[in-house]
Amino acid sequence: MAVATLTFADRLAAEVERKRSQLVVGLDPQVDLMPVELRGDVARFCCGLVDAVAPHAVAVKPQLAFFEALGPAGMAAFDQVCIYARRAGLLVIADGKRGDIGSTARAYSEAYLEGDPPRADALTVNPWLGRDSVEPFLVTVRRGGAGIFVLVRTSNDGGDLQDVTLSDGRPMWHHVAGLVAEWGEDTIGEVRLSSVGAVVGATHPRAFADARRLMPRTVLLLPGVGAQGGSVSDLSRAFQSGPASALVSASRSVDYAFRGTGADFRDAAGAEAARLKQEIWTASGW
Repeated sequence: MAVATLTFADRLAAEVERKRSQLVVGLDPQVDLMPVELRGDVARFCCGLVDAVAPHAVAVKPQLAFFEALGPAGMAAFDQVCIYARRAGLLVIADGKRGDIGSTARAYSEAYLEGDPPRADALTVNPWLGRDSVEPFLVTVRRGGAGIFVLVRTSNDGGDLQDVTLSDGRPMWHHVAGLVAEWGEDTIGEVRLSSVGAVVGATHPRAFADARRLMPRTVLLLPGVGAQGGSVSDLSRAFQSGPASALVSASRSVDYAFRGTGADFRDAAGAEAARLKQEIWTASGW
């Protein structure tokens, strides 16, 4: 008898309920900011962060650029950290913002979302090359288990492209949001959320109402809290489709919370993650 694979959104919702948390901790290992006693050991640093935040976060989001910058050793560390995080009970969202022509996108999907086990549970995806650049990821998501987060309104300024006014008066990102909702229609799980998520920057709180209206079943990934200036108090509208309908990502404010305090990096990260977890849950209204 075949056993249905839980969708990524269903797995995520179960973790949100279990931990009463919507916190995602980004792993941004910058050697010059790490504790000197680690001597640049990126895997040790990130695994220490995983230990610290695992009780408080539902997922980690390793930023591939920082691992890639270190060459083969960095990618070996990335793989080690992903395995370690999943063993700690965390979902892994690989932050690679991948997107390219069909054959290349297919290779990216294989690299990060497939395999036994896959490197990551979900991947951030850039849709700006069009539907054919996203379709290979959608095929993988439809098979069950994996998720993607499509860039819709990012945490940087980006207005020279994403806010460009279309002939019907809508900003460009509204059009992309509509596509994301359409792409995710056949990936909706038991919790009535899609495994095709959307990245909407926490630095643009006025976008949340439109994002939720345009993507009512989409899990919103909200980066930009902390170092980029996003405020948890502005996020409540993003959670209107349920407690798991939005995730809040904080990276540097957690990873480097120890700097200037004299505290152990793990203790400082754990304390900041615990604080954010509670603040986000309260702001979500659930």
